[in-house]
Amino acid sequence: MTTNPSMNLPPHPLTAKMASVVERMARAGHPTLDQLSPDEAKASYEKGAGVLEVPKPELARIEDFSIAARDGFAIPARLYAPSSDVLPVLVYFHGGGFTVGNVRTHDTLCRVLSARSGCAVVSVDYRLAPAHKFPTASDDAWDAFQFVATQGASLGLDGSRLAVGGDSAGGTLAAVCAIMARDAGLPVALQMLIYPGMTAHQDTPSHQRFEHGPLLTKAMIDFFFAQYVRTPADRDDWRFAPLLADDVDGVAPAWIGLAECDPVVDEGIAYADKLRAAGVAVDLEIYRGVIHEFIKMGRALPEALQAQSDAARALKEALAP
Repeated sequence: MTTNPSMNLPPHPLTAKMASVVERMARAGHPTLDQLSPDEAKASYEKGAGVLEVPKPELARIEDFSIAARDGFAIPARLYAPSSDVLPVLVYFHGGGFTVGNVRTHDTLCRVLSARSGCAVVSVDYRLAPAHKFPTASDDAWDAFQFVATQGASLGLDGSRLAVGGDSAGGTLAAVCAIMARDAGLPVALQMLIYPGMTAHQDTPSHQRFEHGPLLTKAMIDFFFAQYVRTPADRDDWRFAPLLADDVDGVAPAWIGLAECDPVVDEGIAYADKLRAAGVAVDLEIYRGVIHEFIKMGRALPEALQAQSDAARALKEALAP
């Protein structure tokens, strides 16, 4: 008799508070993003984005501006700073599978990171699928990053003290920018990767284990990537899957924050291993019993508050004069 190995796995080891959040989500009965059109998914994600967030910290500077992309498009961006001093800066890319999310959906998280680290944050509204396929998101991310690095002084920022970060798909973009920055000779003090997507094909054990969620499911990941990639070959480009990068020697030190009960946890660990094997300093934190997106659930989860605090501390230490 053959047995299915997954039958021997323990049930999802969610914390009691995380399980309660998941149960409330299920009770609400909203359609999952993959059951909607891309435009409907964008609206649904934005509507739900702030439900479990902490109160928005007040900051001395919050300014919307734009950055010219290589094709002339004006990429919207938002600057957060706790003072009008010349500050070091984190360039931040939001998550959302390259298909949903925007500066507004990650407004509270960026405020928290700025307030707690004492650094400025520039949140980048890169273009989304399906209107803009791969590699538009990574091109926009790199164009925005280069602007802050080379022209940050025009915003009253210290572009020489620079970090790059993001969550989920935004973590992918941050890792890509860290590699490109190394190649371009731009100094980066830290890459902050929050449950990043790193692999070409979603075939790790954690993808299989959490195929049906909670929250992030195989169906949702397939939906996002179907919007984003042009052909299957795009998946084998390291800008889609940084685990495929030939060489990560000399990239910025990393702070990597992962959720234990998340399809992408294994690829985050694999990228930490890849960086360490190349001699890159890595601080890897795995938050137990929580799921993808948890860092934006600070009103309900102590782990979210802990991750926000850990990320801000890593940022502050890396960007200290």
